[in-house]
Amino acid sequence: MGKKNSSILKIYASSTDKIESKLLYEYIVHKAKEQGLSGVTVYRGIMGYGLSSKISSSRFWELTEKLPVTIEILDETKKVEEFYRFIEPKLLNMPKGCLVILESITIKLLKSGNSV
Repeated sequence: MGKKNSSILKIYASSTDKIESKLLYEYIVHKAKEQGLSGVTVYRGIMGYGLSSKISSSRFWELTEKLPVTIEILDETKKVEEFYRFIEPKLLNMPKGCLVILESITIKLLKSGNSV
């Protein structure tokens, strides 16, 4: 990846959203790995809301929480855009809403570590 034109694709959704009977974030992480993208991270929010939802927040007594998640996919812009074209129809077919943004980024350091 290095100094090439890089981007980050961010998908904002709910922890309970699904694609093909899999949780959305798990589906995306596995597909991104299959397609060889450089990296994906999923963040779970403790509180949030979207255009068509009410405020959700994390409470220690709730076992199945519907919380906001952000999925970030990082790679060369061309690869990220290709991946988005692959998942876009699936996102459009979900019954719930989501937000997807693409940002150009400058990578200052890309240091590989030892595989564990």
